[in-house]
Amino acid sequence: MTAYVFPGQGAQFSGMGKNLYESSDSARQMFEKANEILGFEITKVMFEGTDEELKQTNVTQPAIFLHSVILASTIEGFKPDMVAGHSLGEFSALVTAGALSFEDGLKLVSQRANAMQRACEINPSTMAAILNLADDVVEDICAGIDGVVVAANYNCPGQLVISGTIEAVTEACEKLKAAGAKRALILPVGGAFHSPLMEPAREELAAAIESTTFSTPSCPIYQNVNAQPSTDVATIKANLIAQLTGPVRWTQSVQNMVANGATKFVECGPGKVLQGLVKKIAPEAEAVGV
Repeated sequence: MTAYVFPGQGAQFSGMGKNLYESSDSARQMFEKANEILGFEITKVMFEGTDEELKQTNVTQPAIFLHSVILASTIEGFKPDMVAGHSLGEFSALVTAGALSFEDGLKLVSQRANAMQRACEINPSTMAAILNLADDVVEDICAGIDGVVVAANYNCPGQLVISGTIEAVTEACEKLKAAGAKRALILPVGGAFHSPLMEPAREELAAAIESTTFSTPSCPIYQNVNAQPSTDVATIKANLIAQLTGPVRWTQSVQNMVANGATKFVECGPGKVLQGLVKKIAPEAEAVGV
């Protein structure tokens, strides 16, 4: 069985999607439609923008979504047995599985990016990558710190990202290093994604998701917050809303996909981050890019 997986923030690069735009009429039409929906020329930023310009949350998220979804649309006989996406990638996965239209998916991703940007401005906050420490040790140390700091991204065994206020994350990093973490590295991100500090964004996005039409996907989607397969529209919506303040359980999602028959993972979108994570989580599975 083949699982298609879709990357999240951090996979962007200058020039992304340009070859698709130039080589496919249908891809070009989708990119032009995106410029219209967003009200600015995102194609210009994607094809020619600096790293700094591409790093803005309101650009990064729609750009990665567009690259992933348009790339999937050009694959002949695209028929995944299951899908999953890392954080933002969950929206790409839902569109390619037919649960959301391209237009509605892009609008939601744009609203999500802007809502997260605003939440970051309300609460100055950050994230940090913790390497070579057991998940439960990281969780226990975070739980013992005064202030908001939580496990946010379970990326693969031995790689967990924490998220919270600058003070709490800094304190957690010191304690985690003392507990034996190989590295505790503050990440260059806009704020504390997948933590309680994203509550203002969650409320904003909830209203948008509730008023958007979703359909039953063509295959199960393994969702970030519980790593379980979903095909029920109400469940998908609820999990998508909870995702903003809840953790990305990527390790558990890949493990569950393998347990349910996935032998091949195809990463669809910019970069190779997810292929690397899949190889660490499930070395027995095949991991390739489109």
